[in-house]
Amino acid sequence: MKKGRTILEKERFSLTLERLCHQLIEHYDNFEDTCLIGIQTSGVVMANRIRLGLQEILNIDSIQSGNLDITFYRDDFRLRSKPLHPSKTSIDFDLENKKVILVDDVLYTGRTIQAAMSALQDHGRPSQVEMLTLVDRRFNRHLPIRADYVGITVDSIDEAYVQVEWAEEKGTDKVLLFGSKREK
Repeated sequence: MKKGRTILEKERFSLTLERLCHQLIEHYDNFEDTCLIGIQTSGVVMANRIRLGLQEILNIDSIQSGNLDITFYRDDFRLRSKPLHPSKTSIDFDLENKKVILVDDVLYTGRTIQAAMSALQDHGRPSQVEMLTLVDRRFNRHLPIRADYVGITVDSIDEAYVQVEWAEEKGTDKVLLFGSKREK
């Protein structure tokens, strides 16, 4: 098993999240009609970090946020060789006419975002949906989907694999690039 190449370490990782928070503040100001929705599982960790960062910078108590499971909205869920284990969707407010910031750690083919957009419709009709991602793998898109807010862009061959490690799960924050999934 080979080690991936670190492309974003703890200090720059933190600065990148802070920059994303400031970009959101420039666009959404006080987040009155805006919510963050993290895509299960890693998108939820990122959405929580962004929410806490925004609350600290803006000195406010809360920003509406939720967690979205897309397991059964994926176009490949019946093609998987192993049984899928859905996570919990937790959105305790109506998305009707809200501005939604959809959050995931890596944007790759766009299929996860397509599934998330379908799943969001079960919770109301947002007035706007934007995408925030830590890592955009822009050369591997299968669908015409793009992120509105991007931490870093990674241009790599199709066989490469990007892994985001969160301190909450792995003890430190970093982004790794592997030459292939087999190296992981």
